[in-house]
Amino acid sequence: MNIDTENFRDALRHFPAGVTIVTVKTPNEPEPHGLTVSAFSSISPNPPLVMVTIDHRNYAHTLLQQEGATFTVNFLAHDQEALSNRFAWVKDEDRFAEGDWGTAVTGAPILKNALAWLDCTIHERYEAGTNTIYIGKIQASGVPRPDEKPLIYWNRGYRQLK
Repeated sequence: MNIDTENFRDALRHFPAGVTIVTVKTPNEPEPHGLTVSAFSSISPNPPLVMVTIDHRNYAHTLLQQEGATFTVNFLAHDQEALSNRFAWVKDEDRFAEGDWGTAVTGAPILKNALAWLDCTIHERYEAGTNTIYIGKIQASGVPRPDEKPLIYWNRGYRQLK
């Protein structure tokens, strides 16, 4: 027996999640892409692996299916809600026009003033319903703001640790 999508989402909104911006770079596209993602988890410290889950309808999914695609997971700090919204909702303009962006090892954009970032190559891909789980192997990392608090999403809104 399966529950309906709305009941499933209603239950999940009660699980708090950190907020990230996942940025994607491919050899075939001149411009990077990015989106706000809360479906992130660490997988293994050795080798260092993480996972992000991307909906098949998102352009990032198309890019991450390409050979040589790379991605970076940028953990957002408590004061980066506007940037999260920009990467979640802006469609027709350059999402990277705001924020202090650079690159690390893979060429995928890193947010220089993120709480932390993980620069990844694709280790594995797994189809999972309407999404694909991308396992990233960490190539580089940074912690620009080690003493700051994270931005958190819970119960359909942004929250901050007290």
